[in-house]
Amino acid sequence: MLVIPGRNGRNCEGSFSEGPTRREMLRVGSSGLLGLNLANFLQWQQAQAAAATGVSPLAGSRGFDTAKSVIMVFLQGGPSHIDIWDPKPDAPANIRGEFKGIKTKIPGTHISETMPMMADQLDKATLIRSMSYTPNGLFNHTAAIYQMLTGYPPDKVSPSGQLEPPSPADFPTAGSHISKRKPPTEPVLPFVEMPRPLQESGVIGKGGAAGFLGKAYDPYRLYQDPNKPIQLDDLTLRKEVSPQRLKDRFELLKGINGSMPDLEKALGSYAIDEYYGKAYDLVLSGKARDAFDLNKESDKIRDRYGRTTFGQGLLLSRRLIEAGTRFVQMNWPAVANGNPEVDSWDTHAANFGPLKNLHCPVLDRGLSALLEDMSQRGMLKDTLVLAVGEFGRSPRIGVSTSGNSNAPDGRDHWPYCYSAVIAGCGIAGGMQYGESDQTASSPKDKPVHPNDLLATVYYALGIDPDTTVLNHLNQPRELVKGKPVVGLWG
Repeated sequence: MLVIPGRNGRNCEGSFSEGPTRREMLRVGSSGLLGLNLANFLQWQQAQAAAATGVSPLAGSRGFDTAKSVIMVFLQGGPSHIDIWDPKPDAPANIRGEFKGIKTKIPGTHISETMPMMADQLDKATLIRSMSYTPNGLFNHTAAIYQMLTGYPPDKVSPSGQLEPPSPADFPTAGSHISKRKPPTEPVLPFVEMPRPLQESGVIGKGGAAGFLGKAYDPYRLYQDPNKPIQLDDLTLRKEVSPQRLKDRFELLKGINGSMPDLEKALGSYAIDEYYGKAYDLVLSGKARDAFDLNKESDKIRDRYGRTTFGQGLLLSRRLIEAGTRFVQMNWPAVANGNPEVDSWDTHAANFGPLKNLHCPVLDRGLSALLEDMSQRGMLKDTLVLAVGEFGRSPRIGVSTSGNSNAPDGRDHWPYCYSAVIAGCGIAGGMQYGESDQTASSPKDKPVHPNDLLATVYYALGIDPDTTVLNHLNQPRELVKGKPVVGLWG
């Protein structure tokens, strides 16, 4: 994929390569792209000037380029913000629900009594209470997840909110963009997704792939339970294959590629060499494989995270980042519309029992352990940690807001106002950003669109969110249609 302004990003050594050449500009101009105008040209010209000086136009901006890696904790299913992060004790009973609020390390801020460990760790994070967007067809899970992870609404949404299966024409998920623009400097996996794909009904993995970037930038998908022994055959050197034999095979493959006809070489040899070289390094070094070995952790630390799929997945996330992985996406281990009595945040049929007895205790222990552990290890200095879902739940109990049926104690989908937790990379700890109204129905101030949150992730990594890329039709698009929330840095 040609990126415009292609080479204006920082490479893995931290230097900037040259911007678009006149030849590239002529090539783009001759391709007949709609929207090629003075604004595009000036944007590319600015990027070229910045590349020539070796300085990003955002360099020196507050919070820019403070992160080396990201852990995205994706709570798929839509957690109830009013019952977890944003209680409203003075609201009517059919809004405030069953839980009381408790004090936190953020002065004057209370969260649900179901989250006592997180209340004690919020001095390390910022609580965003003003996440918000207007649905426009994004009222159901898959479409909202796609928007949150790619920065774009899906092209086709049925009345029910269901989407078509993943397609090579899809916008890339954030981790794919990041692994392309910020490749690791160590022989590790650049982007890992676990422990299951994003899913609603029969639509699996929408918004979770590299899309038009190409499969080379898909995540390494560890779809296993981290609370059980992990099988890593694809990262393990077979007993009958010695390191020297593997090296010989790699050299043989390079030789075969070198003898390809000139045209085939020009089209594919370099990429094949590069990808096989990375695979060779991954297997031979063992660093990626060792990162998955939770037996190297003490029983005390494993117990602190919780002996659950989610808890051990967060511990594994920390180990991967420690090893050099750029982006880890830890999905809540459930389908978006699963059984709330067992595993899903999608609490139409029941809200308070599952939250009290299952979801919140698991989330509370795991997320608080991650923040505490990474803080003690000094990893929050350059790792961004983000916990968010695709939307919240309806403030009023037992009503339908998305066409779904709801039990008397259930809450429906609610994208108009919800919450997120973000930490690391100089983001102010012990702070609340934004506030909801008296019923947690809409932001009272400082609204944050999901695209703005995603733009903030790119910004923290030193990637300009306004960078232009070409999609599968060679049309120029912004990396994300959002602006970074610079106010998170205090």
